[in-house]
Amino acid sequence: MNKFRNKVIEAGKKMCEFGLTVGTWGNISIRNPETGNIYITPSGMDYETLCTDDIVKINPNGDVIDSDRKPSIELPMHYEIYMARDDLNAIIHTHPTYSSAFAITEEKIPPISEDFVQIVGDKVICAEYSLPGTEELAQNVVEALSDRNAVLLTNHGTLCTGNDMNFAFKVSEVVEKTAYIYLLSRNLGEPRIIPEDDIIKMQEFVKNSYGQ
Repeated sequence: MNKFRNKVIEAGKKMCEFGLTVGTWGNISIRNPETGNIYITPSGMDYETLCTDDIVKINPNGDVIDSDRKPSIELPMHYEIYMARDDLNAIIHTHPTYSSAFAITEEKIPPISEDFVQIVGDKVICAEYSLPGTEELAQNVVEALSDRNAVLLTNHGTLCTGNDMNFAFKVSEVVEKTAYIYLLSRNLGEPRIIPEDDIIKMQEFVKNSYGQ
């Protein structure tokens, strides 16, 4: 369906606009919750020039259908995440500056801000290193992601998820902002980590009471 392909295209342009990647790196997918079909960016194509026919359609078995393009090399990673998490319908894998610094040093991003703990999780950790595009990387990412909405790919980049594309992109923004704030705060002093009990309370608030 074109509406899903268009959401992938829009997210790709937005990812470039917000400086979350350069060139053709990174990848984006969305899942139709009704059919289970996945729509993912093609391999090595400029986000600014993508059209609906370029977005690759994947069936629930992981097979390419109704598409002439090769899917992103990271299709196994996207597919395995969707198979492990039925609450997720959008994935954005970025190559940003600040959170990538944590991925390169294999350091977790801790819970230092309320927006981070409310929509991302108690922390963001690094998946064990594997070569891009491999099944091994896919399994490592699923394990490190766990029940959170973001994970770091060691020596690689950042991956963020959500129940829809808007939420996944919000997670991407918050993770990158938090990484930047944490790096700045360490230059000023010792960052204060939010206690686990408060994290749980804020997550419950967002889940049950926040918004209209």
